[in-house]
Amino acid sequence: MSSVHTLHRIDATERGGPRDLRRTGLHPDHWYPLARARDLKPGKTLGVTFGGEPIVLVRPLEGQGDVFALEDRCAHRQVPLHLGVVKGDRLLCSYHCWAYNRSGKCINVPYLDEKQTLPNGVRSYAAREQYGFIFVFTGNQALAETTPFPDLPTYSNPAYKHRLLDRTINCHYSFMHENLMDMNHQFLHRSLMGSIRPTLLDVREGDDWLEADYTFSRAAGKQPLGERFMIGRGKHDVAKDGHDLMTIRTGYPYQTLKFWTAGSGTDQPALDLWNAYMPTDVDQRANQTYGLIMIRKPGIPGMIHLLWPFIHWFTEGIFGQDREIVEAEQRAYDQQGADRNQEIFPAIQRLKDLLTRRGVPLPPRQG
Repeated sequence: MSSVHTLHRIDATERGGPRDLRRTGLHPDHWYPLARARDLKPGKTLGVTFGGEPIVLVRPLEGQGDVFALEDRCAHRQVPLHLGVVKGDRLLCSYHCWAYNRSGKCINVPYLDEKQTLPNGVRSYAAREQYGFIFVFTGNQALAETTPFPDLPTYSNPAYKHRLLDRTINCHYSFMHENLMDMNHQFLHRSLMGSIRPTLLDVREGDDWLEADYTFSRAAGKQPLGERFMIGRGKHDVAKDGHDLMTIRTGYPYQTLKFWTAGSGTDQPALDLWNAYMPTDVDQRANQTYGLIMIRKPGIPGMIHLLWPFIHWFTEGIFGQDREIVEAEQRAYDQQGADRNQEIFPAIQRLKDLLTRRGVPLPPRQG
């Protein structure tokens, strides 16, 4: 068992002065899932937000082009474009029928004389449909093509069954990263997990990522049914290193969790989780969490479908407890007006440094 790395802490002055993580915005120069693909029907629009900025997603009818994304404000009267009408690969504002193409250019105003110059258009965003989501590059569009897109090979692996995660959580996205990264909170899940003792094995980090390895032992009680179905029992297995392994990684701005059972004898994890937390409001005190949970199928054909209701029940229970506690953290921050957390766990200290360093300062609150 490797020892935990000694981690150098970056003093706030090395970052140009202290900054409150809870007042740090998620950096927009990344690909973010802003909707489930199935929620945007052909020939329809869907209004979404990122950090309070309204964005309209547009899906033309089949054969008329891919999904595209525009600023959700008509250049004329600033009314939401998601109320408009899709015609071919154009979007018509519902108010005065100003027409926009997929690049946001205003291409027609019905009552303008042909000799008159058309008004300016609206901002367009690079959009891409993948993994059951619609991703939008929300920042500097010149960077869209060169910014890495999430790579999730497990999604298309037939050895796995997956489900999409979709939930609104009333907290700053950083609380979500901290909750998943810090496995010392297993006491929170005692009603579903029993008595679990986590052990931190190792911490590794880079400029835009940090990951931690854990193993677990059962202090008391039996393995719950849902957990057994999800990751396997592993009670009598003996791995060459003698323990289960969980690796949690924040690769900014996403987060992953992979779990291997002891003695599984495979490079494929039993559980592969990918999460992205999108702030919905200007102050970023709420987030839309989209994710994928991918479970390796057992050896018996069709068994995963029988087990799926139990897996669903177990994971929903865990996520529900996590949501309740992170929303309580946000309320405490709001009531006190500052982050008064006394963080002592080195991995979370480093994680907070990473999220602050990679994020952007939020503007002062209004009112």
